Amino acid sequence: MRIAPGTQARVRTAAAELSYRPNPAARSLRTASTRTIGMITDLVAGGQFASQMIMGVSATARRLEHVVVVGESGGDPELEGLLLEEMLDRRVDGIVYATLVTAEITIPDALRQQRAVLLNCVDRSASLPAVVPDEYQGGHAAADALLAGGILDGIHVVGEHPNVGGIAGRLRYDGLRDGLRAGGAELAADVLCEWAVSPAYDAVLAFLDNGCRARAMVCLNDRVAMGAYQALGDHGLCVPEDVSVVSFDGSDLAQWLRPPLTSIVLPYAELGSRAVELLLGTGPLGTGVERLPMPVSRGDSVRTRRA
Repeated sequence: MRIAPGTQARVRTAAAELSYRPNPAARSLRTASTRTIGMITDLVAGGQFASQMIMGVSATARRLEHVVVVGESGGDPELEGLLLEEMLDRRVDGIVYATLVTAEITIPDALRQQRAVLLNCVDRSASLPAVVPDEYQGGHAAADALLAGGILDGIHVVGEHPNVGGIAGRLRYDGLRDGLRAGGAELAADVLCEWAVSPAYDAVLAFLDNGCRARAMVCLNDRVAMGAYQALGDHGLCVPEDVSVVSFDGSDLAQWLRPPLTSIVLPYAELGSRAVELLLGTGPLGTGVERLPMPVSRGDSVRTRRA
């Protein structure tokens, strides 16, 4: 429509005086877009670190003139189904489906014919696009940090067995092993424990009590590293003079430990942002998996190379 500039100005002034707001429901009938996206999560909103994914999703959605409706299922399939139905009934422009732990999943049937992007998970049937951290590259980065310190042996992995739980541990382990081998080093052994402070403390303490020693420990997350720090200290061992430590997460905890921990960062906000960019892009989504690099947050927990 051709509306004279003066008329436009008078209309805008009147709208401001009357606090007029466009009706989004009526607008959606004309544009076939509600300017909203749905985000379905399991336990992300309550996660200490993974809530950054929601921040990344929200910030990018706002930049692209959308708002986000978040629903958390708590891992309950029935509630998840209800949340999906509710969002589809509201005609959201797309759905981001996120998990707390990087995992292979079977997507809900209601999601298969929708415009959707998976966040921090991959579909076993490869029917939807996904954005995940490059855990294998992260393992390589951990290996590079140790190799830069001249550490070629006595390297132990602390955490759950790589075949237990989600795919993150397995890919980190594989990347670490291959990275070390490329640099002429090998893994010595595993110190098995759950990914938490107390189990890690108990496992590393038992390892040391049995007379075992390590030149380096690669902890599969920062909480495990905290437990390892405490056990090493109780045995009178210093980080990094006696034992170098590398971890994964890049959480605030890594910087509070003394010495500050070298940790491979999970780029949660970037993952969320990229998922929204894909979702709101033009054209078909495809079904590929996009892996975002995991940068290194360098602390003082790895020894420097000796002359």
